[in-house]
Amino acid sequence: MIGKKIFKFFRSIIKLISPILFYIFLKLKVNRRVINFLEEKSYFSNKFYNFSRIINNILKDKKIVALDVGAQGGFNSDNFFPKKYNKFFEDILVEPIKSEADKISKEKYVINKGLWGTKERKKLFILGNRLGSSSMYEPDQEKFYLHDIKINDFNDYKISKIIDIDCDSINNLLNESKIEKLDYLKVDTQGAELEILKGLGDYHPLLIKIEVHIFSMYKNVPSWDQLLNFLYNRGYVTIDWKGIGKHVTRIPAEIDMIFVPDFNSEKGKKLILENMEKFISLMLIFGQINILKVILKKFNIENKEIEKIQDLYFD
Repeated sequence: MIGKKIFKFFRSIIKLISPILFYIFLKLKVNRRVINFLEEKSYFSNKFYNFSRIINNILKDKKIVALDVGAQGGFNSDNFFPKKYNKFFEDILVEPIKSEADKISKEKYVINKGLWGTKERKKLFILGNRLGSSSMYEPDQEKFYLHDIKINDFNDYKISKIIDIDCDSINNLLNESKIEKLDYLKVDTQGAELEILKGLGDYHPLLIKIEVHIFSMYKNVPSWDQLLNFLYNRGYVTIDWKGIGKHVTRIPAEIDMIFVPDFNSEKGKKLILENMEKFISLMLIFGQINILKVILKKFNIENKEIEKIQDLYFD
């Protein structure tokens, strides 16, 4: 009781001094940087926890089957979730640039191919000075100023070569590899996300992380609402997003978005219930505590340990 009173007292103090601090930050012209810092810390606040023991007890000897599309640097190379959880995944990596695929060849399974909605050959625009920005779509220099790219940095986005690569669909590649289920899908392919998702076929991941282009710096990238509509029509809902990339508007150029099966639909409920151990594990790994509690309650599933966890995210 005393601890709660102290907490409430300090929270009240913070509320009182926040306007003063904001005014000071504004005068020093660091208000946006402070806000961005706090947003970053808030977004990843649940990294404070270590859910490994809980996940071990839930999964036992099972592995979460993951497909990482655009896997330069290896699985979970962007540290979107803590690397301490990598051990719970059976990861399949897709990297079409051979030199980059060779670097991660020590990983268990690397596919040196491109992904698309159908089996076909596509052109890949290689940016030698910024390999991670290589894309199936050509960079559009006329849009660079919107992304706050300085003229001195234009060469970083210059096409060094164009190569032809063999592409196939997720459905075909996983079928050929005798992989029956896909639990986690991550796609970060500089604008090709929608076309790749069109190749999912019979696979229905429990959690999808997608880089969504709001303002793309590439030519002819499908609009972001098409991508969202595709996933909604396929039975998914978004539960979180994080802005990335600079843009002259007040919204980010790209957003990392997390989707899960629509738990309010019968189809989504069935998919989650049939794979509940992996679904709970993924939600813990990604720090989605409050929404996990809501879903468990909705499905009348009791888990005392998860009920006790406080979501540290603050908005």
